[in-house]
Amino acid sequence: MARIAGIDIPKNKKVAHSLRYVHGIGLTTALKICELAKINPDSRVTDLSSKEEDSIRKVIVDLKLLIEGELRTENIKNIKRLQDIGTYRGVRHRKSLPVRGQRTKTNSRTKRGKKQTVGLGNKKVAV
Repeated sequence: MARIAGIDIPKNKKVAHSLRYVHGIGLTTALKICELAKINPDSRVTDLSSKEEDSIRKVIVDLKLLIEGELRTENIKNIKRLQDIGTYRGVRHRKSLPVRGQRTKTNSRTKRGKKQTVGLGNKKVAV
């Protein structure tokens, strides 16, 4: 099993698709990495030699891609910065509400949590 950027990529898939298991590498970037490393993106990971694996690692380092932990840290820093300066987006992040203008009256259950029923308390019975 090939290990790239601390992630075991699946060995039974094509190279371009298994590179996508690394956080921060999408299909376009994976195809670009394969092109620069001179590897056929349609070949399987099991068919790669150790030289080819090393060339993939080298290309990722040469492109100076933010992947895995560095990328996650960068995203957290960006959100923290928005919260610190008090922007609208930062406030929405702090309140765990949708940030990009989605409606919240009927949707966004994943962000707002389980539905809370209002108005069904103990009713007084007239005597």
